[in-house]
Amino acid sequence: MPTETDIETADETRHKIKMAKKKAVRDKIMATKEGDRGLIIVHTGAGKGKSSSGFGMILRCIAHRMPCAVVQFIKGSWDTGERRMIETHFSDLCQFHAMGEGFTWETQDRARDIAMAEKGWEKAKEMIRDPSIRMVLLDEINIALRYDYLDLDAVLTFLRTEKPPQTHVVLTGRNAKDALIEAADLVTEMTLVKHPFRSGIKAQKGVEF
Repeated sequence: MPTETDIETADETRHKIKMAKKKAVRDKIMATKEGDRGLIIVHTGAGKGKSSSGFGMILRCIAHRMPCAVVQFIKGSWDTGERRMIETHFSDLCQFHAMGEGFTWETQDRARDIAMAEKGWEKAKEMIRDPSIRMVLLDEINIALRYDYLDLDAVLTFLRTEKPPQTHVVLTGRNAKDALIEAADLVTEMTLVKHPFRSGIKAQKGVEF
């Protein structure tokens, strides 16, 4: 009858064989990949975390000493933690441009929203065209595209023809349009399962901003 030690040894052996097979498959896949290039990345969906994920990527760039930039299309009037941190501690590596004036239901002025979105897009193009900037986060641009404050075809044409080969562009916001999703290299949809706002809890410092 096998002892407890024998069983543990057998389990360990099976685990090692299983992991070795996985590694061999992974190594084979990785052998087919070569080079790197700038990506078009979309974070969308009704769930929380789209901007947070984008800022996480910006922090990675900062940690790697890679110049980067943020252009905010909607939340420009917010005093957010990420804006404070970047402007206070990392302004040498990351440019931060808050171009919006709040959500559309706050401004209630479509012409003004369009003007601000267009101003934000001009700044975004300036940042993306600069080959020294390795990542540009276009925070909440999907909202501007959803309400047709910006022309989607013009945005996609610019990204296709003028984005430097090694530049990553991250576009956040819910309701990303199908054409943008099709053009992107990486798309993540945040799914809403549960949110404290529905229970009457307002936005929390350190969580939402």
